[in-house]
Amino acid sequence: MNELSLFALNASREFGQRVAEALGVPLSAHEEREFEDGEHKARALESVRGRDLYVLQSLYGDSSQSANDKLVRLLFFIGALRDASAGRITAVLPYLCYARKDRRTKSRDPVSTRYVAAVLEAVGTDHVVTLDVHNLAAYENSFRIPAEHLEAKKLFVDYFGSIVAGNEVAVVSPDVGGVKRAEAFREALEGRLGRPVSRAFMEKQRSSGVVSGDRLVGEVAGRTVIIIDDLISSGTTLARAAAACGGARRIYAAASHGLFAQKAGEVLGASAIGEIVVTDTVPPFRLKAAAARDKLRILGTAPLFAEAIRRMHSGGSIVDLLKV
Repeated sequence: MNELSLFALNASREFGQRVAEALGVPLSAHEEREFEDGEHKARALESVRGRDLYVLQSLYGDSSQSANDKLVRLLFFIGALRDASAGRITAVLPYLCYARKDRRTKSRDPVSTRYVAAVLEAVGTDHVVTLDVHNLAAYENSFRIPAEHLEAKKLFVDYFGSIVAGNEVAVVSPDVGGVKRAEAFREALEGRLGRPVSRAFMEKQRSSGVVSGDRLVGEVAGRTVIIIDDLISSGTTLARAAAACGGARRIYAAASHGLFAQKAGEVLGASAIGEIVVTDTVPPFRLKAAAARDKLRILGTAPLFAEAIRRMHSGGSIVDLLKV
C-alpha cells in the first residue's frame, strides 16, 4: 500500500489515528496554521504527486470549530492537494454536515446536501465516503462523483445480537421516514438470532420545528424494544417513541450519529430508554447530564472506515464489506 496516503485534519486527528492504526499505515504529515484575522491555511508536508489520497474530516460543529469551519478547511486542503498533483483524492466524512436538508419542505428552501456536494466536486474531490446519511437517495443523487455509503448496521447487529438473545424482540422506527432503515436492521437481526423479530413504527409530523404525533403502530408489549434511527439531535424523537412503547420489557435506542444538541441529555436521561448506543463519528461532548451518560454505549467505526479505504485503494468490494 505504498501509494496510499491518509490525512486527518486536526479537528478529527484522534479519529484519524484510530483509522490509520486499523489500516496499518501512519497518518501523513500536514500542517494547519491560524492567522490573526481568523483565516487559516493547511498544506501537506510530504509529496502527494500521483498518490491515492484519503482526507478524513468529520463535519460536526463543536466549541472550537463550527461545521462550516470544518467544511471550509476540508475544501481548502483538498484544493491544495489537487494543486500539488495528487492522483486521486477521497474525502472520508464519518459525519456529513447538512445531510438532513436534502429537499425543499417550504417554498424557496435550500437543498443544502446538493450544495455541499457541488463545492466538494469544485475543489477537485474525486470520491466521497460517509456513514449512514439521513436520506440515501438524496445523497447519491447529489454527487456526480462516486459517493460510497457505509452502514453501521453490522455493528449494531453484532452488539444487540448477544445482549437480546433469548428475549422476544421488536425493532421500532421512530417515524415513517425511517421504516426502511429499521426494516433492514430488523431483517439482519432476525437472521442473526435465527427467530422472528417483530416490527413497529411511530407516526410523526414536524412543522416549523414542532414535532407532533404519538401513535405507535405495532406490538411491543412484553418485548425487548430497539428503537433505531440515523442520528440523535435533541433526543425528543427517541423519547417520544420510548414513551409510546408502554409494556415493553426493556427499551434500547440506537443511532449512528450522536449529536446530542440542546437539552438532549436531560430529555434522554429522563426517558424510558435504558441504554443508548451510538457510534464514534461524533464525540458525545455535548452530553453533560450524568443520567444520560450512564446510559451511553459507543461503538467504534475506525475498523470499518479502514477496511473501506483498503478496498477502495485495491479495487475491492464495498458491497461485500457491508454484508451482515
